[in-house]
Amino acid sequence: MNHKRYGVAACLSIFIGLASTPVLAESIRIGIGHQSMVTNTVSGGVVLEKLDLIEKYLPRTGKYQDADYDIVFKDYDSGPPITNQMLAGKLDFGVMGDYPLIVNGAKFQEGGRAETRFIAITGYNKEGTGNGIVVPVDSPAQSLSDLAGKAISTPVGSAAWGMTLKALRDEGLIDEVTIVNQSPPVGAANIAAGKIDAHADFCPWSEIMEFRGTGRKIYDGRQAGIPTFHGIVVRESYARNYPEVVQAVLEATLEAQQWIRDDPVRAAEQVSKWTGVEKEVLYLYFSDGGITTMDASVKPDWVAAMKYDHELLQNEKQVPDLNFDAWVDDSYLRSAYAAAGLDYDEAIATMVTPIPDNPALQPAEIWYADNGIKGYPSIDAMLVAERQADETGADINATYVYDKNSGLKLFGKSAFYARNGEQLAAFMRRPEAEAFATDGRVFSYRQILQSPNDNALAER
Repeated sequence: MNHKRYGVAACLSIFIGLASTPVLAESIRIGIGHQSMVTNTVSGGVVLEKLDLIEKYLPRTGKYQDADYDIVFKDYDSGPPITNQMLAGKLDFGVMGDYPLIVNGAKFQEGGRAETRFIAITGYNKEGTGNGIVVPVDSPAQSLSDLAGKAISTPVGSAAWGMTLKALRDEGLIDEVTIVNQSPPVGAANIAAGKIDAHADFCPWSEIMEFRGTGRKIYDGRQAGIPTFHGIVVRESYARNYPEVVQAVLEATLEAQQWIRDDPVRAAEQVSKWTGVEKEVLYLYFSDGGITTMDASVKPDWVAAMKYDHELLQNEKQVPDLNFDAWVDDSYLRSAYAAAGLDYDEAIATMVTPIPDNPALQPAEIWYADNGIKGYPSIDAMLVAERQADETGADINATYVYDKNSGLKLFGKSAFYARNGEQLAAFMRRPEAEAFATDGRVFSYRQILQSPNDNALAER
């Protein structure tokens, strides 16, 4: 027997066998932790999931030619659990608010073995509206000072929690108000049942309680003087290994934001079906002049705000140090903007800020159940239209007005109203309405609607 020839033949046979064996495709997980109930995060979570947007942008060439993508969405009530799952290696991306984002970056850096990168914004309000403090609708409280000696529940570690700490400190109430840790659904339920004096939460929970008629906002996040926003973090090792996948997720996010901007009513109705948040609440956020601005760019203002927030977190919760220079990385987002044909530098330079008496917006709107949204040139004109609708039996989903002083969009039924001369104006807070009123009279929406001549007995 020729052992040499047999050996060569055997090797050749093995080689041919190996060559004919298909190469196993790499399985690439895209694990995204998001918060479907949070309006500022939907463009980085539930809209991507329901419209299958990520699939449109995933790389399919080069090292990704045979990739098998496993896209996983995990829904949470708040940001901290998302960070825990990312630390455990069970999620790759996290979509959360400003304070949880900071804690995410700091906790990863503290570990020393892995880090995250802050790569995009999903939604913002420059004034801080979205965070708010609500009391039961029949509570006598009108301001934070009325909560001295009482308790506020809030999701501890959230953006609303951070706002609450700052607000109480600014008002000199930090040692006079007890803070209780409660999730958004639990806090909202306790407000409805009158089991808690006040509840502080992030978007859109204050407005959910207002719309349902269970709560009344006494403090808006804009009063704290810092913006609120949500964004996306990714594990640094994941971004380093799959930069094109990270870009794909961000390209999908840009499309989701444009989808919302293109048709806010459609977006409100669809997201409502997916999440259970009332479409009227979502329209308050998504519409022109609404609370949320869908803009992914990482502006210097956001980094400055997070540095301020980080200092507060270190003082209150001993959060670890955070190297912002290493953590903030918009390079993937710049690539996504370029791929979409968008100017990233222009986006950074553009800031949407509410404008009182904004001439580009109708002062009042009615969302008719059968005929959609209709704008009106004044609050008085809207009231006339609603009275007519009541007479004809036309159903109304909601009405919308703007705060006279800030330009923030409000539910018509949640505002306070006052006249100065012939002008009828809406206000988020009662004291501001009192200051505006010529005769000191302040009206609820029910009163101003039922009394065309303002002859109803105004609340004092």
